[in-house]
Amino acid sequence: MKLLIINGPNLNLLGKRQPEIYGSTTFEQFFADLQFHFQEIELASFQSNVEGELINKLHEAQEENFDGVIINPGAYTHTSLAIADAVSSIETAVVEVHISNVMDREEIRHISMISKNAAGTIAGFGLDGYKLAIQSFLNMRDK
Repeated sequence: MKLLIINGPNLNLLGKRQPEIYGSTTFEQFFADLQFHFQEIELASFQSNVEGELINKLHEAQEENFDGVIINPGAYTHTSLAIADAVSSIETAVVEVHISNVMDREEIRHISMISKNAAGTIAGFGLDGYKLAIQSFLNMRDK
């Protein structure tokens, strides 16, 4: 199985930005842990603060035959019809992940443009949301 994790704006600051919300672990540290715990899966990651780059990477995920995409679009979750369209335009399954419980935050964060086109959404479990997303792909594969 081959999975791509796509992180949107400001997620390059994990471990530094608002540790009370996002924790003190960098994504690079966490990604190494994911690779160790899921050695049977080929994991790749990509982060960008640029909307168009995220869209291009979604398109590439299908072209490069990824079995699934885990996306944390960051604030683009609530504003980007373009990313929502990209998710709906690819056949590759996408699971949306949010580190924080977006429903416990500002009201604008309660709306996701992405969720309608995602296979599922995971929020509020910290970085473990990515592990849950990987497990969801393993569960889909085993059905």
